[in-house]
Parts: sequence; C-alpha cells; structure tokens
Amino acid sequence: MSSSPSSRAQEAREAIAGRLREMRLDAGITARELAVRCGWSESKSSRIEHAKTPPSDADIRAWCTACNAPGQADDLIAANRQADSMYVQWKRLQRTGLRRLQESGVPLYEKTRQFHVYCSNVVPGFFQTPGYATALLTSIAKFRGTPDDVADAVTARMNRSHVVREGDHRFAVLIEESVLRYRIGSPDVMAAQLGHLLSVMALPSVSLGIIPFTAPRESWPLETFTIFDGKRVHVETLSAAIKETQPSDVALYVRAFGNLHEIASYGADARSLITSAIDALPAT
Repeated sequence: MSSSPSSRAQEAREAIAGRLREMRLDAGITARELAVRCGWSESKSSRIEHAKTPPSDADIRAWCTACNAPGQADDLIAANRQADSMYVQWKRLQRTGLRRLQESGVPLYEKTRQFHVYCSNVVPGFFQTPGYATALLTSIAKFRGTPDDVADAVTARMNRSHVVREGDHRFAVLIEESVLRYRIGSPDVMAAQLGHLLSVMALPSVSLGIIPFTAPRESWPLETFTIFDGKRVHVETLSAAIKETQPSDVALYVRAFGNLHEIASYGADARSLITSAIDALPAT
C-alpha cells in the first residue's frame, strides 16, 4: 500500500537531511565544527540532520559552503522546496485571505490542456456561479478564520474560470450525485448553480459525468482531486492541499478516475439527475 502524501513529504525531507549529513561526514568535520563554521548552535545542526527542523535556502547554502561543497547547494535547495510543497496546510495557503490563492492557480490552469476532475463534496471551482462561490468561500473563511476578502476571491475565481470557454482546454469532470443535493447557499443560489451545470455540460470542451446514488460501486467515494495533463495531481483534504508528481502516484489517480468514469451517467441521464435535484429544491 502506498504511503500517505504527508508521510512521503516527510520521507523526502529525511532524504535531504541524510544528504546533508553525508556531506558533513565526507568533509570530515563534526556537527560542532559545522555549527561553528555556519554561525549557529550545534543543536540546530542536529535538528537539521535528523529532519526535525527543515532548513532554509540560506541554511543549505551555509551548510554546503562549510563542507566545501557549494556546487551542491542549488540541487539541494530545489529538492527541499519540492518536499516542502508536497503537503501544504490550508492555514498556510490562506493566511492572507482567499483571493491570492485563487490567483496563484491561474498559470497552471492556463497551460493545462486536459483536466480530469473528480469532486465528491462541491461543484468544481471553474463550474461555480458567483452566488455559489460566495456561499462556499464565506463558509471556508469563517471556518478557517481567514481575512474576509471573499468578494475579491469570488471575482478571482470567476476570472480563473475563463479557461472553460477560452483557449484549447478539455475538461473531463466527474461529480457525485450528492454534490447536486448539498445545500451550499439558498435554494435560489442552488437553482442557479444547477442550471449553470446544465449549460456548461453542453460545451464541446466539457464532458460531465454524474455518479448516481444507485450506481453499483466498485470504487468508493474519494477525496476531491484534479489531474493536470496526466502529469500532476492536486488533492484537497480538510487540513491540506497535496501535490502529487511521482509518476506511480499520478497513475493511481488516473486509474481511480477511470474506474469512477465507468459508473457515471452522461448526457440525458446526467441532465435528468440535475433537473431532479432542481425540482427537489424548496419553493421560494
């Protein structure tokens, strides 16, 4: 069984710590001598070598210089940054609010040609209406205790969604039927959102599948994930955003998407599930 993304991130950090320790040993110096050369405490050297404290870029450069191996610094810094980005807590990503997080994804969205998206909890971001996005992001900001920039974040999310109608992009999207029934916002907001799904599923660039409650399941509901051009996966959990680039892990999500695709409804059947959810909304 594959280890969790968070544990793999820790394994990557431990590998970097091991390389730094080997570098020190190859240089023939003690941890105390390295600390003296770097101008920090011996305990800091120990914490870095045992992956207790992640080194900064400056720490790595100082370490390499102290070990007479400055040429290795750039590679180690790149590896350290990659390990650090594998598992990032939402509180870190959202500490300045939600708008910048929406904007940060634009370059990746614009360069991606094929999106494979599975959502088990909410409507995918680039299919959301302003009303639905406002209700959702408001609840996120309240839960996380982030600065209230919801209006700006909604605008940024809508701007990011231009990739649905512009450029050479293709979207294969799967959502659970429960997503149609979860009440995010008022009945009017949900009616508008569900109506928008009917609209976007008619676009030639979009394939929207809905997994019915009654579908015989060989694949259980999973966490929401997006596959970008079959090369990287972003996974959303309650606590963190996880980025997968290891080919074997990406292949696992591609396989899971394929299994879920097999039990989804499309076309008229999918539209029927959406209109049924609309009809079930209370009158306003």
